[in-house]
Amino acid sequence: LETAGGLMTPLIKRNTTIPTKKSQTFSTYTDNQPGVLIQVFEGERSMTRDCNLLGKFNLDDIPLMPRGQPQIEVSFDMDANGILHVSAIEKITGKNQKIEINDEKGRLTCDDVKRMVEEA
Repeated sequence: LETAGGLMTPLIKRNTTIPTKKSQTFSTYTDNQPGVLIQVFEGERSMTRDCNLLGKFNLDDIPLMPRGQPQIEVSFDMDANGILHVSAIEKITGKNQKIEINDEKGRLTCDDVKRMVEEA
């Protein structure tokens, strides 16, 4: 998951047994931010520009508040078939959005992962 400044924030680490579910609460970066862009990446690097984008979605119409106050819970749920379900919910309003990412397109091969680990 990409956070402010293009930082990679891993929720499911490599070699985690599946099925698995991980959640983490995030907030906004600026005051009165009307929405957030959730970008899902795979990779080992600390910056998302060096990782592989799997998918993205917007969570819009969140309450306008000072930065850091909105509570947005992002959940990654990987099922036994390797399908990743990513959801984000703003805790005050219940506003939510989600995406499903399967392993058919855009995923790194085992060789790609090995190369990225060696480069890191």
